[in-house]
Amino acid sequence: MAKESADMLVNLYGCDLEPNLTRPSLEGIRFVRPIAPSRGKVLGFVRENFSDGWTHECEQSFVDSPARCWVAVKDGEVVGFACYDATARGYFGPTGVREDMRKRGIGAALLKLCLRDMRDMGYGYTIIGWAAQDAIPFYEREVGAKLIEGWSQEKSVYSHMF
Repeated sequence: MAKESADMLVNLYGCDLEPNLTRPSLEGIRFVRPIAPSRGKVLGFVRENFSDGWTHECEQSFVDSPARCWVAVKDGEVVGFACYDATARGYFGPTGVREDMRKRGIGAALLKLCLRDMRDMGYGYTIIGWAAQDAIPFYEREVGAKLIEGWSQEKSVYSHMF
């Protein structure tokens, strides 16, 4: 039986972390590590398109400088984001792309930019936190992520949520 969600493990030295930013579907999209003056715009995007919980996690990624976050920008507007070390050290996520901009490679590029940063910081592995069931094949395909055997919310970093 498939899980509704699960943590996944990625070997950062066992996958290609170079995003293909020259894909025609990415024309006109810039990938930027945001700085403090962009914080409000990024958090507004996350709150409007996703959830308060993800907004708080994204906010945490701005605690460090440079931010542990990447955004996709089109025509001056944020259309996607990805964070790492926000929920816990060594974790990727949350991440999301505006619904009308999906299926263009934006999510894959944001994922690889973040994981490349993590590898460059010295991480050998990362955990993709609480991956939704429909996202699991994406992570498997893009970076060879593997489901963590025996994962449950009750026995994870997420057990601290209330």
